[in-house]
Amino acid sequence: MKKFRGVAVGAGYFSQFQYEAWNRIPEVEIVALCNRNVDSGKSIQQTYGIARHYTDYKEMIDAEQPDFIDIITPPETHLDICSYAAERGIHIICQKPLAPSMDEAIKLVEEMKASGVRFMVHENWRFQPWYRQIKQLLDEQLIGQVHTVYFRSRMGDGWGENAYIPRQPYFRDYPRLLIYENGIHFIDTFRYLFGKVERVNAHLRKLNQVIKGEDWAQVQFEFDNGIFATWDASRYNEPNYPNSRYTFGEMLIDGMNGSIRLYPDGMVTVQQLGQDEETQDYTHQNVNFAGDCVFITQRHFVDGLLSGQEFETNGVDYLKSLEVQEAIYDSAQRKIPVKINQDLGQIDN
Repeated sequence: MKKFRGVAVGAGYFSQFQYEAWNRIPEVEIVALCNRNVDSGKSIQQTYGIARHYTDYKEMIDAEQPDFIDIITPPETHLDICSYAAERGIHIICQKPLAPSMDEAIKLVEEMKASGVRFMVHENWRFQPWYRQIKQLLDEQLIGQVHTVYFRSRMGDGWGENAYIPRQPYFRDYPRLLIYENGIHFIDTFRYLFGKVERVNAHLRKLNQVIKGEDWAQVQFEFDNGIFATWDASRYNEPNYPNSRYTFGEMLIDGMNGSIRLYPDGMVTVQQLGQDEETQDYTHQNVNFAGDCVFITQRHFVDGLLSGQEFETNGVDYLKSLEVQEAIYDSAQRKIPVKINQDLGQIDN
């Protein structure tokens, strides 16, 4: 069996989910990790049985000569690390947010494309099992042509003086928060489920004054196939269900022949017009993070390396999601609907 030698950079809060998932993929061995904070790095190393720890990613890459690198660091570090790895022919899976700005994201993707290495953004939302199930139902046309979508999310981790401190305190200093850090997940997932976004109309607010960025959003998406979707989001107010970080909310999809519903506990139902609501039988488990979507995402990366097939969240495709992200901020600032410009110049599929 082919065994890919992987290394990773980063040992922050979310990295635990990625290291744990790698340990369950038989074709992968994470041989080393890098983290500037020795204590947190050593803790990850010991927990997940990783052989070596470094404090300099360049030293690690040169010493280990891995097949791929998993980049789990803040967005402002991604371009430098990706460039160094790509110059050495190392395949890359990189966390989101991809870069601090659209210009830097484009530069990063252009460099990866020119280098010839395989590059995938670790965008795990679309790999949550309920969205894979919903995609299958949509492809089967069980509710006919979709016309309206509504998603409501209340995360409740952003209220009070200690907002975000227990888990991800750096969120407090992001000048752009809700759309940049969390909304990009929904943008990518909406594109996966419903197609090309043609226009957005956005309203953003900051409810908690101890943070720098926005924590409330009402965003309307118009798709080129006529679908109209709303994302109703707040990190300030709390949900009323036990696990706010399982599905992160609830979705209603209305079509000409009925509706699909996603419930906060992962239940998916179909209600055709004139009939009772029926629960769909599919597999989802409260394992690792949000239905084990980190494992499914990393499994997709490894399967792509093995088969040579394109990653769903390759760099070029992910720029299309970032175009929608930038249009949302533009719409909110100008207080008008904004048409999406997905002509990305030299970057083509």
